[in-house]
Amino acid sequence: MDGHVAGRGLSRRRDLDEDDVRIRPGRGSRPRTRTRPQHTEAESGFVVAVDRGRFTCVVGDRTVTAMRAREMGRRAVVVGDRVGIVGDTSGEVDALARIVRIEPRATTLRRTADDTDPVER
Repeated sequence: MDGHVAGRGLSRRRDLDEDDVRIRPGRGSRPRTRTRPQHTEAESGFVVAVDRGRFTCVVGDRTVTAMRAREMGRRAVVVGDRVGIVGDTSGEVDALARIVRIEPRATTLRRTADDTDPVER
């Protein structure tokens, strides 16, 4: 072989080792600072719809589009949750707010017991 493959010239092939590969660090789950914001100015809202990570919430008499804040991790936000919202809560088109906390739930939805299940739920 003369060093050409399909019309492209190739330099001499050499063995690759760890120094030839650049590995980017992961996103990490550790926050940058220990002091986390309290979000005392967060407005209270009610989740009425969920669509691909965007949450439609009612704040007062406005309908606001929001997304879950990264600091919440993967905690589930579902329709019916009362949430704390910060950011652009004007309700205008293309406005996006952040859900920073989920208030404690007042009710729970459970499945009905099977006929063969000895425990009533």
